[in-house]
Amino acid sequence: METKDWHELVFLENLAQQYPSRDAAILEIAALEAQLKLPKPVVHVISDIHGEYKKLRHVVNNGSGKLRPLIDELFSEERSEVERAELLATIYYPMELMDSLSHIMKGCDRRLQWVKKTLRAQIKLARYLARGLRNKDVLALIDREWREFFYEMLYEPVAGRGEIYMDARIASLAENDRDLAAVRRCSRLVRNISTQELIVAGDLGDRGPRIDRVIDFLQRLPRVSMLWGNHDVSWMGACLGHEALIANVLRISLRYRRLFQLEEGYGLLLLPLEQLAQKIYGNDSAERFFSKGHGMRDSLLVARMQKAIAIIQFKLEGQLTQKYPEWGMEERNLLHRIDYEKGTVQIEGKTYELLDTVFPTIDPQNPYELSGDEKLCMDRLRQSFVLSNKLWHHMSWMERIGSMYTVRDGVVIFHACMPVDENGEWLKLEIDGQEVAGRKMYDAFDTIIRRAFRKGANKADDDIDWFWYLWAAPDSPLFGKDKMTTFEGYFVAEKETHIEKKNAYFSLIQEYPFCCRLGREMGARAEDEVLIVNGHVPVKVDEGEEPVKQSGNAVIIDGAFSEAYGDRGYTLVMGPQEITLAEHHHFESIHDVIKNDRDVIPKVMTILPYEKRRLVEDTEEGEKIKEQVVALKRLVYAYDEGLIREKSVK
Repeated sequence: METKDWHELVFLENLAQQYPSRDAAILEIAALEAQLKLPKPVVHVISDIHGEYKKLRHVVNNGSGKLRPLIDELFSEERSEVERAELLATIYYPMELMDSLSHIMKGCDRRLQWVKKTLRAQIKLARYLARGLRNKDVLALIDREWREFFYEMLYEPVAGRGEIYMDARIASLAENDRDLAAVRRCSRLVRNISTQELIVAGDLGDRGPRIDRVIDFLQRLPRVSMLWGNHDVSWMGACLGHEALIANVLRISLRYRRLFQLEEGYGLLLLPLEQLAQKIYGNDSAERFFSKGHGMRDSLLVARMQKAIAIIQFKLEGQLTQKYPEWGMEERNLLHRIDYEKGTVQIEGKTYELLDTVFPTIDPQNPYELSGDEKLCMDRLRQSFVLSNKLWHHMSWMERIGSMYTVRDGVVIFHACMPVDENGEWLKLEIDGQEVAGRKMYDAFDTIIRRAFRKGANKADDDIDWFWYLWAAPDSPLFGKDKMTTFEGYFVAEKETHIEKKNAYFSLIQEYPFCCRLGREMGARAEDEVLIVNGHVPVKVDEGEEPVKQSGNAVIIDGAFSEAYGDRGYTLVMGPQEITLAEHHHFESIHDVIKNDRDVIPKVMTILPYEKRRLVEDTEEGEKIKEQVVALKRLVYAYDEGLIREKSVK
């Protein structure tokens, strides 16, 4: 037997494990070919969550604002405005809503009637939303033990049994106190169907309160993808024990006073840093380092802790730029450019007065070397990060579901930018001994990140230094600015030193030809109308900026989701009829939604209308399904020719 034929036979025998008979394969072919004719799934893209887990939860729960108008349409004649608001709250927050209806829940008959009415309304909505899905894909969204119950409810109108059958099942659930559980699970089913896939375009944490709760929430969703952002790789590198990134994660958490995510969320030990701050900076006013926010620790202590870790970070970053001169970041080493007697620093040839001149751990003769106390502190902090099981679980999950970029239905999505020069040519970078640019650069970084996680913290090597490169290097596709002016922000008053010049990419996406060329480079199909999507840079709406660029083929979806940035935010919604952009506003609280019907009702604009409704067969997913069909037809042929024996199916 030829090698090619042998490989084919092995492939088909493995496929036969899933489809053990000719009929099983033929039935799946029929289902897949029918699926190609369904409307394409709805994909929601959101970016730069930055720890705002409460707002994220609400935006996902309300389908980026899509559920409210749908409920108004479906139930306008059978439910009042108040009742529709209650139904929405039930879908968003079932447990909290039911707690608020305690007067109903205490009476058995009233509770049973409420459950019946609510379940049938939820199922009506789920039935409408599920029109574009295969039955098995809908059932896969339901816990196994509840599948038959919800299957019966979904098809109740065509079963011909009237309502008496399901009423009896619901009553039996109520007798065993499981009727409210059915409402909760039905709410989850509606939410999961309404957002068939969520893509997060980077930056899950920092600035906002809890990256750990953001990830906890995302892990519960049925289909989530993410594109890594520079804040994500900072956390991922810290998890792998990279000391400069550990310092960076701690510094930002202290700057915005987000310590619960460190201590409560991940069980990280801050005592070594607290002791260092008390010992070395105990008499330091640390005026430049007071946090943005409030907390349980003394504010001055937190400021001193932030200063202590900031100085450590500057030292460690200086060591990295000396280790990798080819990265061209030597100008960012500022500690040896300080005149410690005069209290000045030289930046890009100009001399500036320092706002803070207290540097007890810096040796002017060797400014980038950690002091003994700093080394001891970092050793203990690194051990804490590396040994946190919850942190490893979260960061390795981000590695598994994440990537540098993706393409969905002609839409190219990544976090920040494609590094280019002023002429729009892809910038080159040497990685693993090879010069890469454009899409190959993204692929190379994808390989490095996955390889580093396969090795883990105990076998970490130079691969994890690339995480720091992605965090802050000028040519990083996840940063896209000429420098990160952290030092200047703390120590220099002149605003000219704080300016971070964006890569030429951000101006070139205003031009249609550049967007088309970039789209083809990243793998968008020639027949698609290319759309480039990135986050990373908040759209300054108050200053007249627009998320959609002049080319019409590029959109920035970082709408300042975090309260620290502006408390707005965008979701790109890719549906079968059009691509829309939903602009969200401030989210107050769950209580406000339930009691006052204060939903986050986004302002929606159409970015790209389709001339005809796009089907599954028009998408990248459709191409994969077509390949499955071809493989199954080869399996049927193998059954027909007796190359593979059918197995008995009971």
